[in-house]
Amino acid sequence: MFTGKKPKVAIVMGSDSDFPILKNCIKVLKQFDVEVDVNVISAHRTPYRAEEFAKNAEANGIDVIIGAAGKAAHLPGVLAAFTTLPVIGLPIKSSTMDGLDSLLSIVQMPKGIPVATVAIDGADNAAILAVQILSIGYEDLKTKLKAFKIEMAKQVEEKNAQIKEEVSKI
Repeated sequence: MFTGKKPKVAIVMGSDSDFPILKNCIKVLKQFDVEVDVNVISAHRTPYRAEEFAKNAEANGIDVIIGAAGKAAHLPGVLAAFTTLPVIGLPIKSSTMDGLDSLLSIVQMPKGIPVATVAIDGADNAAILAVQILSIGYEDLKTKLKAFKIEMAKQVEEKNAQIKEEVSKI
């Protein structure tokens, strides 16, 4: 258990063009009162910066890293190579292969360098997975996650009731 420290997630995107997708990720993390550190670092154009960031992430109070990238999408794997912190890969939909290239680049990591991978443009799930990982050490997040899942179920039940009402009118 971590005491006296606020949970912190770093979001690293390969390009500022990824930012519109990551806004939801940031919102979800902030809803859970998780501190967010957002950076643009390219695995290819600023590889030494990626290395430096990953090597110093833990010392900088980061608990989990979300690496978002499109096309070749090497960023999450590069970050994972230089840290023992959990890294979540968020494939970003690209114009050429609808994000399949990004997904495969992130999910097909070599032995010893795991990257948890969520769906293409799956920013919300990247944030929720980060919170689930953090909840192991931050008890208050476990409570918030349980409430979140109860609220999700409640919304589904409400939608079910609405559909049943509409069906009865047909």
